[in-house]
Amino acid sequence: MTLLRSRGLALLVAAAVLAVCLALGLLTGAAGISPRGIALALLDRLPFVSVDPGLTPAEQGILFQLRVPRVLIAAMVGGLLAIAGAGYQGVFRNPLADPYLLGAAAGAGLTVTLVVVFLGGRVGVIAVPVAAFSGAIGGVLLAYALGRSAGRGGGGVGGGAGGGAATLVLAGVAVTSFLTAIQTFVQQLKVEELQRIYAWILGDVGGGWEDVWMIAPYALVSTVVLLLHGRLLDVLSVGEEEAVSLGLHAARARMIVLLAASLATASAVAVGGLIAFVGIVVPHVVRRLAGWSYRIVLPVSFVGGAAFLVLADLIARSVLAPAELPIGVVTAFVGAPFFVMVLRMSRAVNT
Repeated sequence: MTLLRSRGLALLVAAAVLAVCLALGLLTGAAGISPRGIALALLDRLPFVSVDPGLTPAEQGILFQLRVPRVLIAAMVGGLLAIAGAGYQGVFRNPLADPYLLGAAAGAGLTVTLVVVFLGGRVGVIAVPVAAFSGAIGGVLLAYALGRSAGRGGGGVGGGAGGGAATLVLAGVAVTSFLTAIQTFVQQLKVEELQRIYAWILGDVGGGWEDVWMIAPYALVSTVVLLLHGRLLDVLSVGEEEAVSLGLHAARARMIVLLAASLATASAVAVGGLIAFVGIVVPHVVRRLAGWSYRIVLPVSFVGGAAFLVLADLIARSVLAPAELPIGVVTAFVGAPFFVMVLRMSRAVNT
Protein backbone atom coordinates (compact mmCIF):
# COMPACT_ATOMS: atom_id res chain seq x y z
CA MET A 1 0.00 0.00 0.00
CA THR A 2 1.46 3.32 -1.04
CA LEU A 3 1.22 6.27 1.32
CA LEU A 4 2.39 8.98 -1.07
CA ARG A 5 0.21 8.58 -4.15
CA SER A 6 1.47 11.44 -6.31
CA ARG A 7 4.95 12.19 -7.58
CA GLY A 8 4.71 15.80 -6.41
CA LEU A 9 3.81 14.82 -2.85
CA ALA A 10 6.50 12.14 -2.73
CA LEU A 11 9.15 14.57 -3.96
CA LEU A 12 7.97 17.23 -1.50
CA VAL A 13 8.24 14.86 1.46
CA ALA A 14 11.66 13.58 0.30
CA ALA A 15 12.91 17.15 -0.19
CA ALA A 16 11.72 18.10 3.30
CA VAL A 17 13.56 15.13 4.81
CA LEU A 18 16.69 16.05 2.83
CA ALA A 19 16.50 19.67 4.03
CA VAL A 20 16.36 18.50 7.65
CA CYS A 21 19.30 16.13 7.14
CA LEU A 22 21.37 18.86 5.44
CA ALA A 23 20.65 21.27 8.29
CA LEU A 24 21.69 18.66 10.86
CA GLY A 25 24.83 17.93 8.87
CA LEU A 26 25.82 21.61 8.89
CA LEU A 27 25.07 21.97 12.60
CA THR A 28 26.99 18.90 13.74
CA GLY A 29 30.70 19.08 14.39
CA ALA A 30 33.41 19.46 17.01
CA ALA A 31 33.26 23.25 16.73
CA GLY A 32 30.04 24.72 18.09
CA ILE A 33 28.63 27.17 15.55
CA SER A 34 25.27 28.77 16.28
CA PRO A 35 22.36 27.81 13.99
CA ARG A 36 21.59 31.49 13.49
CA GLY A 37 25.17 32.18 12.41
CA ILE A 38 25.09 29.28 9.93
CA ALA A 39 21.78 30.43 8.46
CA LEU A 40 22.99 34.02 8.07
CA ALA A 41 26.33 32.88 6.62
CA LEU A 42 24.50 30.84 3.98
CA LEU A 43 22.22 33.77 3.19
CA ASP A 44 25.24 36.03 2.86
CA ARG A 45 26.54 33.82 0.04
CA LEU A 46 23.40 34.35 -2.06
CA PRO A 47 23.54 36.88 -4.92
CA PHE A 48 22.42 40.40 -4.02
CA VAL A 49 22.22 39.49 -0.30
CA SER A 50 24.56 41.01 2.27
CA VAL A 51 24.20 40.23 5.96
CA ASP A 52 26.60 39.94 8.85
CA PRO A 53 26.51 36.38 10.20
CA GLY A 54 28.60 37.27 13.22
CA LEU A 55 30.99 34.35 12.72
CA THR A 56 34.72 34.48 13.24
CA PRO A 57 37.03 33.78 10.29
CA ALA A 58 37.80 30.38 11.81
CA GLU A 59 34.11 29.52 12.05
CA GLN A 60 33.57 30.70 8.47
CA GLY A 61 36.42 28.44 7.35
CA ILE A 62 35.02 25.42 9.19
CA LEU A 63 31.57 25.97 7.74
CA PHE A 64 32.45 26.61 4.11
CA GLN A 65 35.65 24.60 3.73
CA LEU A 66 34.67 21.53 5.74
CA ARG A 67 30.98 21.14 6.51
CA VAL A 68 29.31 22.51 3.37
CA PRO A 69 31.37 20.49 0.86
CA ARG A 70 31.04 17.42 3.07
CA VAL A 71 27.23 17.45 3.14
CA LEU A 72 27.14 18.23 -0.59
CA ILE A 73 29.40 15.29 -1.39
CA ALA A 74 27.37 12.98 0.85
CA ALA A 75 24.14 14.15 -0.78
CA MET A 76 25.42 13.70 -4.32
CA VAL A 77 27.03 10.31 -3.63
CA GLY A 78 23.91 9.02 -1.88
CA GLY A 79 21.62 10.32 -4.60
CA LEU A 80 23.74 8.81 -7.37
CA LEU A 81 23.98 5.39 -5.72
CA ALA A 82 20.24 5.30 -5.08
CA ILE A 83 19.17 6.35 -8.59
CA ALA A 84 21.76 3.99 -10.09
CA GLY A 85 20.31 1.13 -8.04
CA ALA A 86 16.80 1.96 -9.27
CA GLY A 87 18.10 2.11 -12.84
CA TYR A 88 19.83 -1.27 -12.59
CA GLN A 89 16.68 -2.81 -11.10
CA GLY A 90 14.69 -1.50 -14.05
CA VAL A 91 17.19 -2.68 -16.66
CA PHE A 92 17.49 -6.20 -15.27
CA ARG A 93 13.92 -6.38 -13.97
CA ASN A 94 15.47 -7.64 -10.77
CA PRO A 95 14.61 -6.21 -7.32
CA LEU A 96 18.01 -7.24 -5.95
CA ALA A 97 20.12 -5.37 -8.52
CA ASP A 98 22.42 -2.88 -6.82
CA PRO A 99 25.67 -1.10 -7.79
CA TYR A 100 27.55 -2.89 -5.02
CA LEU A 101 26.05 -6.35 -5.49
CA LEU A 102 26.31 -6.28 -9.30
CA GLY A 103 30.05 -5.66 -9.30
CA ALA A 104 29.82 -2.06 -10.53
CA ALA A 105 31.26 -0.57 -7.36
CA ALA A 106 33.97 -3.24 -7.14
CA GLY A 107 34.95 -2.69 -10.77
CA ALA A 108 35.12 1.06 -10.26
CA GLY A 109 37.07 0.55 -7.05
CA LEU A 110 39.63 -1.65 -8.77
CA THR A 111 40.27 0.72 -11.66
CA VAL A 112 40.50 3.75 -9.34
CA THR A 113 42.98 1.85 -7.17
CA LEU A 114 45.05 1.03 -10.26
CA VAL A 115 45.10 4.71 -11.22
CA VAL A 116 46.05 5.85 -7.72
CA VAL A 117 48.77 3.22 -7.28
CA PHE A 118 50.42 3.50 -10.70
CA LEU A 119 49.83 7.17 -11.52
CA GLY A 120 50.13 8.56 -8.01
CA GLY A 121 50.46 12.33 -8.01
CA ARG A 122 49.70 12.53 -11.74
CA VAL A 123 46.04 11.62 -11.14
CA GLY A 124 43.78 14.35 -12.52
CA VAL A 125 40.12 15.24 -12.41
CA ILE A 126 39.54 13.31 -15.65
CA ALA A 127 41.57 10.14 -15.02
CA VAL A 128 39.74 9.00 -11.88
CA PRO A 129 36.13 9.29 -13.16
CA VAL A 130 37.02 7.74 -16.53
CA ALA A 131 38.78 4.84 -14.83
CA ALA A 132 35.86 4.37 -12.44
CA PHE A 133 33.35 4.43 -15.29
CA SER A 134 35.18 1.80 -17.33
CA GLY A 135 35.54 -0.39 -14.26
CA ALA A 136 31.87 -0.06 -13.34
CA ILE A 137 30.75 -1.02 -16.85
CA GLY A 138 33.13 -3.96 -16.92
CA GLY A 139 31.99 -5.22 -13.52
CA VAL A 140 28.29 -5.10 -14.40
CA LEU A 141 28.72 -6.74 -17.80
CA LEU A 142 30.88 -9.48 -16.30
CA ALA A 143 28.30 -10.18 -13.57
CA TYR A 144 25.45 -10.18 -16.09
CA ALA A 145 27.29 -12.51 -18.48
CA LEU A 146 28.14 -14.90 -15.66
CA GLY A 147 24.58 -14.84 -14.32
CA ARG A 148 23.10 -15.37 -17.77
CA SER A 149 25.39 -18.30 -18.54
CA ALA A 150 24.50 -19.92 -15.21
CA GLY A 151 20.77 -19.32 -15.57
CA ARG A 152 18.18 -19.57 -18.26
CA GLY A 153 16.65 -17.21 -20.79
CA GLY A 154 17.48 -13.56 -21.29
CA GLY A 155 18.15 -11.90 -24.56
CA GLY A 156 20.39 -8.89 -24.74
CA VAL A 157 21.16 -6.57 -21.89
CA GLY A 158 18.53 -6.93 -19.22
CA GLY A 159 16.59 -9.56 -21.10
CA GLY A 160 14.69 -10.82 -18.11
CA ALA A 161 15.87 -12.02 -14.79
CA GLY A 162 18.94 -13.70 -16.21
CA GLY A 163 18.32 -16.99 -14.43
CA GLY A 164 16.45 -15.46 -11.54
CA ALA A 165 17.15 -12.88 -8.89
CA ALA A 166 19.35 -15.19 -6.85
CA THR A 167 21.46 -16.19 -9.86
CA LEU A 168 22.27 -12.61 -10.81
CA VAL A 169 23.07 -11.69 -7.22
CA LEU A 170 25.35 -14.71 -6.79
CA ALA A 171 27.11 -13.82 -10.03
CA GLY A 172 27.55 -10.26 -8.77
CA VAL A 173 28.93 -11.50 -5.45
CA ALA A 174 31.40 -13.76 -7.28
CA VAL A 175 32.55 -10.91 -9.55
CA THR A 176 32.81 -8.53 -6.60
CA SER A 177 34.92 -11.02 -4.64
CA PHE A 178 37.21 -11.61 -7.61
CA LEU A 179 37.70 -7.91 -8.36
CA THR A 180 38.21 -7.14 -4.67
CA ALA A 181 40.91 -9.82 -4.49
CA ILE A 182 42.74 -8.19 -7.41
CA GLN A 183 42.35 -4.79 -5.76
CA THR A 184 43.85 -6.12 -2.52
CA PHE A 185 46.82 -7.52 -4.43
CA VAL A 186 47.38 -4.18 -6.18
CA GLN A 187 47.24 -2.35 -2.86
CA GLN A 188 50.09 -4.46 -1.53
CA LEU A 189 52.30 -3.24 -4.35
CA LYS A 190 52.35 0.21 -2.80
CA VAL A 191 52.11 -0.12 0.96
CA GLU A 192 52.61 3.60 1.56
CA GLU A 193 49.24 4.25 -0.12
CA LEU A 194 47.51 1.47 1.82
CA GLN A 195 46.01 3.58 4.60
CA ARG A 196 44.59 6.17 2.19
CA ILE A 197 43.12 3.49 -0.10
CA TYR A 198 41.74 1.52 2.85
CA ALA A 199 39.96 4.60 4.21
CA TRP A 200 38.53 5.24 0.75
CA ILE A 201 37.34 1.62 0.43
CA LEU A 202 35.30 1.94 3.65
CA GLY A 203 33.65 5.10 2.37
CA ASP A 204 34.74 8.69 2.87
CA VAL A 205 32.77 11.81 1.99
CA GLY A 206 35.08 14.21 3.78
CA GLY A 207 36.57 15.73 0.63
CA GLY A 208 36.72 19.37 -0.34
CA TRP A 209 35.34 21.60 -3.06
CA GLU A 210 37.59 19.99 -5.68
CA ASP A 211 35.64 16.74 -5.20
CA VAL A 212 32.34 18.60 -5.47
CA TRP A 213 33.32 20.14 -8.81
CA MET A 214 34.76 16.85 -10.04
CA ILE A 215 31.58 14.86 -9.43
CA ALA A 216 29.06 17.57 -10.40
CA PRO A 217 29.11 17.27 -14.23
CA TYR A 218 29.00 13.46 -14.20
CA ALA A 219 26.22 13.53 -11.62
CA LEU A 220 24.20 15.97 -13.72
CA VAL A 221 24.52 13.99 -16.96
CA SER A 222 23.78 10.57 -15.46
CA THR A 223 20.86 11.81 -13.35
CA VAL A 224 19.18 13.65 -16.23
CA VAL A 225 19.52 10.64 -18.55
CA LEU A 226 18.04 8.28 -15.96
CA LEU A 227 15.16 10.62 -15.16
CA LEU A 228 14.32 10.93 -18.85
CA HIS A 229 14.00 7.14 -19.11
CA GLY A 230 11.50 6.65 -16.29
CA ARG A 231 8.55 6.06 -18.63
CA LEU A 232 10.59 3.67 -20.79
CA LEU A 233 11.51 1.60 -17.73
CA ASP A 234 7.82 1.43 -16.82
CA VAL A 235 7.09 0.01 -20.26
CA LEU A 236 9.98 -2.45 -20.05
CA SER A 237 8.77 -3.66 -16.66
CA VAL A 238 5.54 -4.86 -18.28
CA GLY A 239 7.37 -7.18 -20.65
CA GLU A 240 9.46 -7.42 -23.80
CA GLU A 241 6.58 -8.08 -26.19
CA GLU A 242 4.53 -5.16 -24.90
CA ALA A 243 7.53 -2.84 -25.25
CA VAL A 244 8.10 -3.92 -28.85
CA SER A 245 4.40 -3.54 -29.70
CA LEU A 246 4.57 0.08 -28.51
CA GLY A 247 7.51 0.76 -30.83
CA LEU A 248 10.15 0.87 -28.10
CA HIS A 249 13.70 -0.15 -29.03
CA ALA A 250 14.21 -2.18 -25.84
CA ALA A 251 17.87 -3.09 -26.27
CA ARG A 252 18.92 0.50 -26.98
CA ALA A 253 16.89 1.87 -24.07
CA ARG A 254 18.39 -0.66 -21.69
CA MET A 255 21.92 0.07 -22.86
CA ILE A 256 21.44 3.82 -22.34
CA VAL A 257 20.08 3.27 -18.83
CA LEU A 258 22.89 0.80 -18.08
CA LEU A 259 25.53 3.31 -19.17
CA ALA A 260 23.91 6.15 -17.21
CA ALA A 261 23.58 4.04 -14.06
CA SER A 262 27.21 2.93 -14.38
CA LEU A 263 28.32 6.56 -14.84
CA ALA A 264 26.39 7.51 -11.69
CA THR A 265 28.00 4.63 -9.79
CA ALA A 266 31.46 5.48 -11.07
CA SER A 267 31.09 9.13 -10.07
CA ALA A 268 29.96 8.17 -6.59
CA VAL A 269 32.76 5.63 -6.13
CA ALA A 270 35.44 7.98 -7.47
CA VAL A 271 34.61 10.53 -4.76
CA GLY A 272 33.04 8.58 -1.90
CA GLY A 273 34.62 5.14 -2.11
CA LEU A 274 32.83 1.80 -1.83
CA ILE A 275 29.60 2.49 0.05
CA ALA A 276 27.27 -0.49 0.00
CA PHE A 277 23.50 -1.01 0.10
CA VAL A 278 22.34 2.54 -0.65
CA GLY A 279 21.19 1.44 -4.09
CA ILE A 280 19.01 -1.34 -2.74
CA VAL A 281 17.65 0.19 0.48
CA VAL A 282 16.41 3.52 -0.85
CA PRO A 283 14.58 2.40 -4.03
CA HIS A 284 12.74 -0.31 -2.10
CA VAL A 285 11.62 2.11 0.59
CA VAL A 286 10.49 4.52 -2.12
CA ARG A 287 8.45 1.81 -3.83
CA ARG A 288 6.72 0.92 -0.58
CA LEU A 289 5.85 4.55 0.14
CA ALA A 290 5.28 6.11 -3.28
CA GLY A 291 4.48 3.33 -5.76
CA TRP A 292 6.26 1.24 -8.37
CA SER A 293 6.32 3.61 -11.36
CA TYR A 294 9.88 4.52 -12.30
CA ARG A 295 8.69 8.05 -13.06
CA ILE A 296 8.30 8.33 -9.29
CA VAL A 297 10.94 5.87 -8.11
CA LEU A 298 13.88 7.48 -9.96
CA PRO A 299 13.56 11.12 -8.80
CA VAL A 300 12.42 10.26 -5.26
CA SER A 301 15.24 7.70 -4.94
CA PHE A 302 17.78 10.39 -5.84
CA VAL A 303 16.46 12.81 -3.21
CA GLY A 304 15.92 10.04 -0.67
CA GLY A 305 19.39 8.61 -1.28
CA ALA A 306 20.90 12.03 -0.70
CA ALA A 307 19.07 12.33 2.62
CA PHE A 308 19.97 8.76 3.62
CA LEU A 309 23.72 9.21 3.11
CA VAL A 310 23.84 12.65 4.75
CA LEU A 311 22.16 11.08 7.77
CA ALA A 312 24.51 8.09 7.67
CA ASP A 313 27.49 10.47 7.60
CA LEU A 314 26.01 12.35 10.54
CA ILE A 315 25.83 9.10 12.51
CA ALA A 316 29.36 8.16 11.44
CA ARG A 317 30.67 11.46 12.77
CA SER A 318 28.74 11.25 16.05
CA VAL A 319 28.98 7.66 17.31
CA LEU A 320 32.70 7.72 18.14
CA ALA A 321 33.22 11.50 18.30
CA PRO A 322 35.75 13.05 18.07
CA ALA A 323 36.84 10.02 15.98
CA GLU A 324 34.85 9.06 12.89
CA LEU A 325 33.29 5.74 11.96
CA PRO A 326 33.63 4.86 8.24
CA ILE A 327 30.36 5.69 6.54
CA GLY A 328 30.34 2.34 4.76
CA VAL A 329 30.07 0.64 8.16
CA VAL A 330 26.92 2.61 8.94
CA THR A 331 25.23 1.80 5.63
CA ALA A 332 26.18 -1.88 6.04
CA PHE A 333 24.56 -2.00 9.50
CA VAL A 334 21.33 -0.77 7.92
CA GLY A 335 21.62 -2.42 4.52
CA ALA A 336 22.65 -5.98 5.37
CA PRO A 337 19.49 -6.85 7.37
CA PHE A 338 17.40 -4.96 4.81
CA PHE A 339 18.92 -6.99 1.97
CA VAL A 340 18.09 -10.25 3.75
CA MET A 341 14.51 -9.05 4.15
CA VAL A 342 14.23 -8.13 0.46
CA LEU A 343 15.77 -11.47 -0.55
CA ARG A 344 13.21 -13.37 1.53
CA MET A 345 10.37 -11.31 0.03
CA SER A 346 11.64 -11.95 -3.51
CA ARG A 347 11.89 -15.69 -2.93
CA ALA A 348 8.38 -15.74 -1.44
CA VAL A 349 7.02 -14.01 -4.56
CA ASN A 350 8.86 -16.37 -6.93
CA THR A 351 7.55 -19.44 -5.12
